[in-house]
Amino acid sequence: MSPAGSGKSKESGTARLLGSGASGILELFTFHPVDTVAKRLMSNTDKIFGGGQPMAQSLSKLNQVIFRDAASRATVSKYLSLFPGLGYAAGYKVAQRIYKFGGQPVARDFLEHHYGQAFTRAFGERNGKAMMHATAGSLIGIGEVALLPLDVLKIKRQTNPEAFRGRGLLRIVSDEGMALYRGAGWTMLRNAPGSFALFGGSAFVKEFVFGLDNYNNATFVQNFFASIGGAVASLTVSAPMDVIKTRIQARSFDSPESGMTILRRMVQQEGISSFFKGLTPKILVVGPKLVFGFTLAQFFIPAFDRILKGPKADQS
Repeated sequence: MSPAGSGKSKESGTARLLGSGASGILELFTFHPVDTVAKRLMSNTDKIFGGGQPMAQSLSKLNQVIFRDAASRATVSKYLSLFPGLGYAAGYKVAQRIYKFGGQPVARDFLEHHYGQAFTRAFGERNGKAMMHATAGSLIGIGEVALLPLDVLKIKRQTNPEAFRGRGLLRIVSDEGMALYRGAGWTMLRNAPGSFALFGGSAFVKEFVFGLDNYNNATFVQNFFASIGGAVASLTVSAPMDVIKTRIQARSFDSPESGMTILRRMVQQEGISSFFKGLTPKILVVGPKLVFGFTLAQFFIPAFDRILKGPKADQS
């Protein structure tokens, strides 16, 4: 029996870099406002709806939470206010997508080469291939913590701009140092199962719904539906840790609160449901962002690979 994942053509490193980078750039400029809305909803600790308050008052609170100082401005100004920290977001998003979508195939190739037979023996050939994709995604997700400072600065710009106090990037890095890695443990706890579910869910759909032997042969539509399966699974699994991570990153630089303090307060004051705050908006609006980027990466990487290899690729 062949090892899990064998028979799959490997893309070049250049194709992986170009494909994942292109998906990150397109995702950034399409969905950054949506990401800002989701982060502001997750960092909000007050109830917006319910409690017997009139709907008009709830909508006014929602408007204030989402648009902050621009809540009373014209529509265009409100929209532009959803682009805080675009420079940090650009650096983080493009680097993160290149690392995640371009790096997962590298981790997958490593696992296939060294442990392919072990995955096949443990899970069977078809299940083993999907599990290997998921495991590679989880490993890459854990390593994503290296990009945490860019994510911290992006989220603070979106949710707590006062924390910058007029300081530039170099001054913040000098002043805060390793404090920019606060919440690293929670980030890894979020990324490990989230990335496992993202890549595993996508592989499962390709393997068991579409019956693909070579995932690179997936059409754009097949990649789209595979990405939906992976994104919904990822967002749901990682939701509790994502709320804690977002609150850690949104607080002021000099705040002494730890992740455990935030967790205990959430349980005591907001209840278990608080761990899934923002999940519905994330699935409805952040979910499409992840589906968009993941679909494009899965489509662009083999497409760039075929272009770079030229006619020989079509003949092989």
